[in-house]
Amino acid sequence: MSALICGSMAYDTIMVFPDSFKNHILPEKIHILNVAFLVPEMRREFGGCAGNVAYNLQLLGENGKIMATVGDDFGSYQQWLEGHNIASDHVKHIENTFTAQAYITTDQDDNQITAFHPGAMNHSHLNKVSDASGITIGMVSPDGRDGMIEHAQQFANANIPFIFDPGQGLPMFGKQELDQFIDQASWIAVNDYEAEMLQDKTGKSLHTLQNEVRAIVVTRGGEGSRIYHDGRITEIPVVKTDILKDPTGCGDAYRAGLLYGLINELDWETTGRIASLMGAIKISCAGTQNHQFTKAEFCARYQEAFGSALE
Repeated sequence: MSALICGSMAYDTIMVFPDSFKNHILPEKIHILNVAFLVPEMRREFGGCAGNVAYNLQLLGENGKIMATVGDDFGSYQQWLEGHNIASDHVKHIENTFTAQAYITTDQDDNQITAFHPGAMNHSHLNKVSDASGITIGMVSPDGRDGMIEHAQQFANANIPFIFDPGQGLPMFGKQELDQFIDQASWIAVNDYEAEMLQDKTGKSLHTLQNEVRAIVVTRGGEGSRIYHDGRITEIPVVKTDILKDPTGCGDAYRAGLLYGLINELDWETTGRIASLMGAIKISCAGTQNHQFTKAEFCARYQEAFGSALE
């Protein structure tokens, strides 16, 4: 199977605040919020949902095609993709724009405050799913609003099953649009906060929504994840790690595991466990695309974590 990953490509400027936000925000003054956080640690990373998912899928031995829009400053990212054998044939350059930029501040409790400039991402609708040949599975992840709507429709028109991963783009859509995404998608992937928002906006419970798609995957941070499918729930345990370095990009690593399982037609328990392990590997490394492993190393860690072999 060949995957097309529609979503953002971005530069992530990641800053670490060596304290807790809650110690510096006065709840009774939230309406006149004016705070500054000293961040002695800062780095710039390659990111964006589509880039992160494709990078992680490549580590697992599968090639995902990226469909995204980028700006004039994309040169160094382009070189990075080429150096890691990640195809960029469907990454479109939009002149006189910046590549999307995320400015992320993380505190010691793994809470995050993010400012995001979409830049070229606002032109994602200029890409068409039909521009990519041989696609058998897709993903619609956070991207320009019009692009997400149109790419979902294009996948549906082409009878290509896809994962709807609204992420931080979820607030852009109302009930009618979300109902349409759900009707078109084969699978939904959200975190626990997004799951609550999705239920609130659609007026439907997860159990009701699960009847409208093949599966709904809900990640729950340190509590693992749940996969709602076939009228039941499969609980996926979190993989313990001694190092909790950077949560940025963990969700994308997890979703690459989902894609891998779907591409290889694995059962949901195995797929969820692969995804969980991908998130654990990512969280132990700073940045979204700096972790590395061989397939043999991954299989060994899977055996260690779950007590069974990954075939």
